[in-house]
Amino acid sequence: MAADPKPSEPDGATPSCPESTGLESTGHVTAGDRSRSVPVQRWVRVPGPTESNGDAAGGQWQGQAVERDALAVEEPLEIRVAHGPETRRISQSLSITMRTPGDDFELAVGFLLSEGVIRSVADLQAVSVSQEIVAGENLVRVSLAPHVVFDPQRFQRHFYTTSSCGLCGKASLAALAAQDWGPVGGQTLRLKPAWIGQLPAALRRAQRVFDATGGLHASALFPVHGELELLREDVGRHNALDKVLGRCLLDDHLPAEERVLVVSGRVSLELLQKAVAGGVPVVVGIGAPSSLAVECAETFGVTLMGFASERRFNCYAHPQRIG
Repeated sequence: MAADPKPSEPDGATPSCPESTGLESTGHVTAGDRSRSVPVQRWVRVPGPTESNGDAAGGQWQGQAVERDALAVEEPLEIRVAHGPETRRISQSLSITMRTPGDDFELAVGFLLSEGVIRSVADLQAVSVSQEIVAGENLVRVSLAPHVVFDPQRFQRHFYTTSSCGLCGKASLAALAAQDWGPVGGQTLRLKPAWIGQLPAALRRAQRVFDATGGLHASALFPVHGELELLREDVGRHNALDKVLGRCLLDDHLPAEERVLVVSGRVSLELLQKAVAGGVPVVVGIGAPSSLAVECAETFGVTLMGFASERRFNCYAHPQRIG
């Protein structure tokens, strides 16, 4: 299979996987496929003639003519896995997740990475994406290499996720320890606070579909003190990160020991789990972290920041990389 050219923009066309993997994609999903125009009637408050500044109780609300607005597309995606020896392959549905269409095989591969099913591109035999709109089918088929031992019964939860939750049934950090992950690398990294403060604005400038819809999360990787390298958007924060990690695994760029992960919202345990799976040493959130996210960061050596902006940020774990 001939490889597609690399994207010239961080959120450009998805490259193909290396030829040696035998992986394939059904094509590029455009920004137009990720948003949908719908009719909307806008209401605005018109201030009264004697209304003082800040008097929200005054004035009148008026409905304006019906216009059109762009919304982020949310559709179900099924992930199916084939595993076992070549002579006796077993195929089964593993996950159904609500996501924004696009980068679907990256999403599937990143999901399997963060769940500990695979560790490298060598664990994959093939990935195919099917988007048969007429049949109502949105699914990714992942064929694991014969040497991969996969037992779905060992997982503590059913693989059904929504766009807002990816780690619903895992009770504690003990479940993460069972994945046999060790501390992340990048112990010698040193980050300048001024550069960290620039990351939220850099992330926001690259969110092209968010500009149209206002309804998408984003995850992005930056080289230390460098420019934006890779960004993905999705209605689910965990989906956006799975897409980033899936792209890195397919390009054989894991562990990401020289990279900083920036996420658009709050930082939950599920996001830290995925960062650890990808070997990411630094996570920067625009919003607040959860207590379990901080505990996970402490356990696995991740420098975790929250409430990041050009004026401030908080560091909750492993601040030795800053300064």
